[in-house]
Amino acid sequence: MEEKIKISMLLQIYGKLLTKKQYEFVDYYYNEDLSLSEIAENQNITRQAVREILEKSKKKLEEYEEKVMFYSKINKVNLILDKLETNNKKEIQKIRKILND
Repeated sequence: MEEKIKISMLLQIYGKLLTKKQYEFVDYYYNEDLSLSEIAENQNITRQAVREILEKSKKKLEEYEEKVMFYSKINKVNLILDKLETNNKKEIQKIRKILND
């Protein structure tokens, strides 16, 4: 489950760098929870072709993260915010809103 969430977040951050088809397939699989077979049937391609597109797309997203590390930085900031939240709730909520927009 954690992997699905990570890929979904990477798609949100770096998705515009993928092709339209790559973006759609990753979105279908990780966000809309469609199976490989369902995507293949909807797109009139083989299940193996869907798997290959997803693997290539996932690899690209991970390469972008490896270079930019935006997802990693967001996670680190959120951990710090979690620790600070008890004393500075309103300010922390403002920061979280900025991070999530």
